[in-house]
Amino acid sequence: MGLVEDIVGNLTWKSVLLVSVVCYAIYSVYSRIDERIRLRRTTGLRAPYYPGKLPGSIDLVFRTLKAAAEHKNRENWEAIFASVHNHTAEFRILGRRIIFTDDPENIKAILATQFQDYGKGEPFHAEFEPFLGDSIFTTDGSRWHASRQLLRPQFIKDRVSDLHTFENHLQVLFTAMSVGGDAGATAAAIAARAEGTPVANFSANGRVIDISDLFFRYTLDVATDFLLGKDTQSLTIPRQEFAEAFNEVQRVQSLISRTGPANKFIPRGSYNRGLRVIDEFISPFIDRALLLPPDELEKTIHDTDDGEGRYTFLHALAQFTRDRKVLRDQLMAVLLAGRDTTAATLSWCIYELSKKPECVKHLRAEIAQYVGIEGQSECRYPTYADLKSMKYLQHVLNETLRMYPAVPFNVRLALHDTTLPRGGGPDGSEPVAVLKDTPIGYSTLLMHRRVDLYPSNLPSPDEFSPERWEHWQPKPWQFIPFNGGPRICIGQQFALTEMGYVLVRFFQKFERVVSHMGPIDGGRPTLKADIVLQPADGVKVAFFENSKAQ
Repeated sequence: MGLVEDIVGNLTWKSVLLVSVVCYAIYSVYSRIDERIRLRRTTGLRAPYYPGKLPGSIDLVFRTLKAAAEHKNRENWEAIFASVHNHTAEFRILGRRIIFTDDPENIKAILATQFQDYGKGEPFHAEFEPFLGDSIFTTDGSRWHASRQLLRPQFIKDRVSDLHTFENHLQVLFTAMSVGGDAGATAAAIAARAEGTPVANFSANGRVIDISDLFFRYTLDVATDFLLGKDTQSLTIPRQEFAEAFNEVQRVQSLISRTGPANKFIPRGSYNRGLRVIDEFISPFIDRALLLPPDELEKTIHDTDDGEGRYTFLHALAQFTRDRKVLRDQLMAVLLAGRDTTAATLSWCIYELSKKPECVKHLRAEIAQYVGIEGQSECRYPTYADLKSMKYLQHVLNETLRMYPAVPFNVRLALHDTTLPRGGGPDGSEPVAVLKDTPIGYSTLLMHRRVDLYPSNLPSPDEFSPERWEHWQPKPWQFIPFNGGPRICIGQQFALTEMGYVLVRFFQKFERVVSHMGPIDGGRPTLKADIVLQPADGVKVAFFENSKAQ
């Protein structure tokens, strides 16, 4: 003990620092040697290396944060791939090897053919656990499989094809559009109509509105109604604390996931406050559902005053599990997927259609053929079968999802030493060696926009052209807006149905839509990619009704 006390007594901060640096250096050298030995044992090679300029390549972290803040994530990734003359690149941040790719063969391997080699991994789970818990989006193996089995029955055709919820909230959305999007005025107009009080003849005709903001509020109301049986009424309540908290949590979560080992330096004050707001909103619904015995849960789903039944996602889940945390985590995951992805895709769709009047005419002609347009005696609401039969409507949705995939950047972790099919060797055609716990970032956005993946006789990948789908079928794994493989989005049909229904109802009512984005973005959309890809500047447009077209 005397020797130890003598050593401790003679320590200075300089000697402690020196010892720490030496130990770190020895550890780093050992780790690199071990890495090289393990890489040689695989059948793959190294991908082109993209170097940082500062120690630990910390400048790449700053570059990533700057790109995210300026909504230039696409440009940042494209610059990296152009620099290494490859569609797969590797770099190192604080000693950790990371790989980026937009190669369809690599994405296919990650999501399908080598599914057992790649997963979310424990680091991803730890980063997202406060937000999404142990949900389907954050887990692997048996926990992921259990989540998928729990959720799958909630998205069967009978659930997806029930369109009443969409229509109920669309009527509120149309009222909101007629008063310029003001929530208070929307609530007043709806209340006055319900009481039979004469209301000023408001109209959306020619009004410049931010339709993206209204879509995000609309889909939040639809999602919470579907999930909880009670909507947030964000279209009629001026300040929606829950929506603000949800947005802020996603913003910070995106920074946490993008900065890799350096994410411990991301401030989390607003993130934690937002999570408290979200949980305070959801908890009472879960508590009430758990108080109901099984027979009462069954009754809430199948017995209502009109005898038609009222499906509620939470009550359906509560029939299968009484675990409060499971209910909370799966609700959060489906809320994220059901609200933001749909709102963002609808926003991008209107953004592009507002600049393409010929596409609107084509779409309206198809709508008129199948379900009629307002002002015609044969006009009716579309059914699920109608939506699936409208080919041009499907082309419009596919083209929007091609240009603006809802989740533009994603990540997987190598669960053990393995490879990626392409990116190694002098010409990038050889497999890439991947060690356990290596993060692999992949981008559907960049892949969908790669010029070399399209025939030369088609319009540029950066041009919105639904007509391309009449003559072109993407090769497998070159169009995956809903991911692919075993983890393909189980809510895909729900999202496509909701988006298709909204577009049909919009263009039954409105003859044309005109863009007012020119002075804002000059025709070059600003891609905001937190978790979901959305227009950073909103979507300022004016709709013109059938009877008042100019």
